[in-house]
Amino acid sequence: MSTDPSIVVGLNAVIVAVTKESPRILTISGDSSDPSFGDPLWSGGDLDLLPYGPLDPGANRTLELSLRGWVRERTGLELGYVEQLYTFGDRERAPGRRWRDVPRVISVAYLALVREDQPSGSARARWRDWYTYFPWEDWRDGEPQVIRETIAPTLERWVGRASDTAVEEERRERTSISFGLEGSEWDPDRVLERYELLYEVGLVTESRRDSGVNSAYAEGDPLLGRAMDMDHRRILATGLGRMRGKLRYRPVVFELLPETFTLLRLQRVVEALAGVRLHKQNFRRLVGRGGLVEGTGELDSRTGGRPAELFRFRREVLRERRAPGLGLPPGR
Repeated sequence: MSTDPSIVVGLNAVIVAVTKESPRILTISGDSSDPSFGDPLWSGGDLDLLPYGPLDPGANRTLELSLRGWVRERTGLELGYVEQLYTFGDRERAPGRRWRDVPRVISVAYLALVREDQPSGSARARWRDWYTYFPWEDWRDGEPQVIRETIAPTLERWVGRASDTAVEEERRERTSISFGLEGSEWDPDRVLERYELLYEVGLVTESRRDSGVNSAYAEGDPLLGRAMDMDHRRILATGLGRMRGKLRYRPVVFELLPETFTLLRLQRVVEALAGVRLHKQNFRRLVGRGGLVEGTGELDSRTGGRPAELFRFRREVLRERRAPGLGLPPGR
């Protein structure tokens, strides 16, 4: 007979905004005074959490309506674009706690896009730059220093400690493909693969914490990203990888922009999300050929130089093409 504890179904939200050139994630702090607020697996510490809410089966007709409702109540934000991301249900998601002592928590995660606003409500929510958690993902100024100085040397040692030639080759392939090493091309979409590799090798705080090597963890090594409670950095990595992938075949980026915008503003938002710089003329040709935007005939004089034309998203493209994304041209 199974000795598993009770099962709890909850909803997590990866809520994304872009402010100026900063891709932002909404995080919350747990509240031990409100047992209905925090994830049942919450450690009670000060690490960041993704917004969480328990599922009330009788309250809403759909999971998405439930998600929108508690996000509104606890953060004061109205969600725009929402899509289901993944379901997380591994048994041992609570570090340092015996799985028989806590409920089995099934978390249905969602990706949501908003325009940044000041959060309110009961969740003690705040915005953080997503590269705070994944500093190796930001290539806008070239290869991140942390890859050259810390990640690549550590991965090379890990490969060298393989038990046999077959394992060594498998490790070398994973490290080169994940991090664009040894001539491999950097793939921005492999966010989750990179995080899970760093976890396996023991470079991120969560892996040391979960193995008991460093039980007195706090915010983590700043070079290797800010730690999160439970498996929330893994959930976040899944969401960011999905977001980057969707830029190519869905016009989701326009959910993060005001109704009118300059082409430079559009490019900077895409670069912030993708973590790479794009060639200006190639990007504009791609946007133009795709019929994604149309000029308004108005100018923005706040650019600091010559006034730039304002554009808007052409919603008609959703009917004209099956996959009206940006395609992401090669970088500079």
